[in-house]
Amino acid sequence: MTVRNVHTRELPASKTNLTRLIDCLASDEECLWPNDKWPAMRFDRPLSVGAVGGHGPIGYTVEQYEPGNTIQFRFTRPTGLHGFHRFDLEEIDSNTTVLRHTIETRLSVGAMLRWYVAIRPLHDALMEDALDRAEAFACGSPQQRRWSPWVRFLRRAMRRKRKRSRGAT
Repeated sequence: MTVRNVHTRELPASKTNLTRLIDCLASDEECLWPNDKWPAMRFDRPLSVGAVGGHGPIGYTVEQYEPGNTIQFRFTRPTGLHGFHRFDLEEIDSNTTVLRHTIETRLSVGAMLRWYVAIRPLHDALMEDALDRAEAFACGSPQQRRWSPWVRFLRRAMRRKRKRSRGAT
């Protein structure tokens, strides 16, 4: 099964003023990824093609990087995801830019179940939090969305699982 999942936000700023959203991913100057609410995006080296990393249980390598325009990551884990996710900045006019996040992946049967039950709802919440941060960066007025009851349940369950696994080691 193939999945395409797209999140976009129109931002009231020029593309030139927003390039840091992509170029500072996983750095000390991070301004897009919601590290305060989600596992941090980390890489084994500065952002560049071939950098290996991910966030939480999701692993990927940087497959394509055009500073200020786009970055694409190829999934390496969990098993069963065969595709990529990417961020793109698209200038609409001199004062409007669209930030887009896209996932395109083929799913194995097992991954399909994980996608619909857990990965997709968590991913959708994370992306909306990231786009809220982008909006705050662009114009200083962030939206604060409340996660769905299912997302809150999944996050609590994952926290308990991590605590149990730390206690076992």
